[in-house]
Amino acid sequence: MLIEDLQVVLKVAEFRNITAAATQLDMLSATASAAVKRVENALGVELFIRTTRQLRLSHAGERYLPQAEKALLMLEHARLQMRDDLEIVDGELRIAVSSDLGRNLVTPWLDEFIETYPKVSLKLNISDSAIDFYRDSVDIALRYGSPNEANLFGFKICNVPGLLCATREYLDKNGTPEHPHDLPAHNGLFYQLNDMVHDTWSFSRDDTEYKIKMSGNRASNDGDLVRRWCVAGKGLAVKSCLDMAADLLSGQVVPVMPEFKPRTTELWLICPSRQLITPAARLLRETIKKKSTAILRQLIERGFLDPSVLG
Repeated sequence: MLIEDLQVVLKVAEFRNITAAATQLDMLSATASAAVKRVENALGVELFIRTTRQLRLSHAGERYLPQAEKALLMLEHARLQMRDDLEIVDGELRIAVSSDLGRNLVTPWLDEFIETYPKVSLKLNISDSAIDFYRDSVDIALRYGSPNEANLFGFKICNVPGLLCATREYLDKNGTPEHPHDLPAHNGLFYQLNDMVHDTWSFSRDDTEYKIKMSGNRASNDGDLVRRWCVAGKGLAVKSCLDMAADLLSGQVVPVMPEFKPRTTELWLICPSRQLITPAARLLRETIKKKSTAILRQLIERGFLDPSVLG
């Protein structure tokens, strides 16, 4: 019995549908059906009861498949442990990254990583939507904010302050706000998630918090587009300092009201299982941490950030 066939059977059991399982595994339905038949022939029992509409597990399937899944997990754990011991850097990295961070910073880092470790392949998911590790076939995700689910494992990369930014042209034309109370007179550029527009901005100074309800004529569920609008002089935007780093360092945008601090978040690399923390994943984590820290140091040297960010 082939391990690959058993993996197909487990996926069919998960979806209760051969076609859906085949789609998830990127194979033909006929190929998946043949794999199920080979396993059933090897065991001498039917694992599924087939109806015209769906499959359901037979009594034998209900008893056998949970133990088969445990056995496969043990085999995979042993394989990964062996690779860890030998420090073999290869395999497929299935990683999810937010839009702005992914397109403008992380993608070149990943290209460099693969050039350094040519046995590593990449599947990159770029989206600002919440990631479901199982539905989206993702092994690791680079995300702002610490993981808040008990079943996830995470590694903090760095602190990431937010910055209020605009172009000099926009400020020359519309005036430069000096206090959060000046902001409602300006055009806000907003991030939108699940039909919720993030148009209330928070700032702090000397332990005083300010919450400002903004108005604006542009909102998007793509953080990179919000950044592009800001660089094009369409208004003010609150963005992560990493997302805006290249634009700040080149002078395309400037920080606004730097003494009033927007929220600070953190950059984390998260995954759903310790078994996915392969040598390649560990090296990638160190690469991202090194490069992110280098950008933060540049922003500190130019006076955009306080040195405490690295603390």
